Amino acid sequence: MDLGLKGHRVIVTAGANGIGLAVARAFAAEGARVQVCDVDQAALDALAESDPAIPGTHCDVSNRAAVTAFFEEALEDLGGLDCLVNNAGIAGPTAPVEAIEPEDWDQTLAVCLTSQFNCTRLAVEPLKASGNPSIINLSSAAGRFGFRNRTPYAAAKWGVIGFSRSLSRELGPFGIRVNAILPGIVAGERQDRVIAAKARSLNKSFDEVEAEIMSQCSIPQMVTAQELADMMLFLASTRGKTISGQAIGIDGDLQGLV
Repeated sequence: MDLGLKGHRVIVTAGANGIGLAVARAFAAEGARVQVCDVDQAALDALAESDPAIPGTHCDVSNRAAVTAFFEEALEDLGGLDCLVNNAGIAGPTAPVEAIEPEDWDQTLAVCLTSQFNCTRLAVEPLKASGNPSIINLSSAAGRFGFRNRTPYAAAKWGVIGFSRSLSRELGPFGIRVNAILPGIVAGERQDRVIAAKARSLNKSFDEVEAEIMSQCSIPQMVTAQELADMMLFLASTRGKTISGQAIGIDGDLQGLV
């Protein structure tokens, strides 16, 4: 299916590995012009080798000065902007709320939520000049379920949904669509680390915790990064021109988090 994204100008945060890399590659495969940033320099170096057509810049998106510098570079290189994918996030601590260090809370909110503000505020004006503008924000299934021992992450991801729905109302008059993607249990190293941390906190085995998590899905399969990317392509295309203000779960009908 030709989604009409050839020449589409796209910024993907945390785009050098994991979900972000799958998204960047998916847009590039459709003929879009993609620019990414990432805090992981080793991943950026690997991206330069594997995907030289996708420029990458080192940037901590929780740092406003760094974000400003990155956007100045990216917007000049791209000649404008059609889609912003706010993908950056961290897992944050796994612990009871009284045991969470304030610094860990602050960092989780800064990377998972405030970074989206840092980027969006700089994207709005160039998006207003686009013929097909959209913003896609990464939330999580944790954005609609309570999540024991993961309060910083869950709070941030609930915030992403409120941010996205408010932006949809605010930016809709300019034709800018804004949606949140809520991944469920995403296969990969990051999910493995989350399961391992939860297993340690509960004094259970990795396999026990993984089985408990997957038992909450009607379709007990982990989501792939490519499945997330496929949805984002549709939302960014003109086929998704009336989809805005939505919190879209891609999660195998996940019924809760344990």
